[in-house]
Amino acid sequence: MKFSPLRLLANTLFFLQMSDASQRVRETNQSVTSDFTLMGLFNHSGPHLALFSLVAATFTMGLLGNAILIFLIHTDARLHTPMYFLLSQLSLLDVGFPLVTIPKMAADFLEEEGTISFGGCAAQMFFLMLIGVSEGVLLSLMSYDRYIAVCHPLHYPVLMRHQVCLLMVGISWLSGVLVASIQTSITLHFPYCASRTVDHFFCELPALLKLSCADTSAYELALSISGVLILVLPMSLIATSYSHVLGAVLHMHSAEARHKAFTTCSSHITVVGLFYGAAVFMYMVPGTYHTPQQDNVVSLFYSLITPMLNPLIYSLRNREVQMALVRILFRTGFRSKR
Repeated sequence: MKFSPLRLLANTLFFLQMSDASQRVRETNQSVTSDFTLMGLFNHSGPHLALFSLVAATFTMGLLGNAILIFLIHTDARLHTPMYFLLSQLSLLDVGFPLVTIPKMAADFLEEEGTISFGGCAAQMFFLMLIGVSEGVLLSLMSYDRYIAVCHPLHYPVLMRHQVCLLMVGISWLSGVLVASIQTSITLHFPYCASRTVDHFFCELPALLKLSCADTSAYELALSISGVLILVLPMSLIATSYSHVLGAVLHMHSAEARHKAFTTCSSHITVVGLFYGAAVFMYMVPGTYHTPQQDNVVSLFYSLITPMLNPLIYSLRNREVQMALVRILFRTGFRSKR
């Protein structure tokens, strides 16, 4: 057989192509079948045990507070208004936020094991993004509700009829599903063939991207741009709504009406500030400007502290919610005596 340089070159190219294809298959298989390891928040030292107990208590308080608020809005006819309907949806989202992260973190701490499957990591990331985007959109739509209530009270029953409220809730949930589906699928498309230890207590998108062995710089830039749009557009609607609300409130002649408007709107602005402050830090500030430890603290804040504070903010500063709770307690006590 004669030696052929062309045949040798063809065989070499074929071998390189097969090697490259098998390498991609190995990377894909490793990404799909291998587990991730979550670093967690605490170790088993004395101070960390106390912090874990505090997190567990906060988690319980948040679930209980939001569940009570949903129950009051559902059962008390005086709270069957557009504002409280939207508030019940906010409480529902605030129930979901800690449920996605805290039970897994607690189980890992108690079992002294931090592994999470590829599918579990994908589910965590998807539901966190769904809830986060939905809540951001819902908060902006709640500011529109307050704008209509204060600036156009005579048109409020028409502009905020039940069908419009359902449409608002549908838009917020669909926005969350759309963004979460796109971001999760793109993020999990990257190969994770290096270290699989996530320097976080749950699977969050920025922490996971750091583990990819592919170049993610273009996607991170696109993620920052989309993050700006997802955050800035609702924040612009909130700022515009409340600038009009503030002008209308300052021109009110009744001190009682002015006080009620300020109380309701200040509660909502406080919730908006807590939520968007953490979101801006995580998704608009470049990763080089904050450490993994700071990311853990901010993530714990928006996934646990904020959902716990929201029902307290709305109930402590809202007389209608307080009176609804009193009526429920009174009826319960009256029935028990009978």
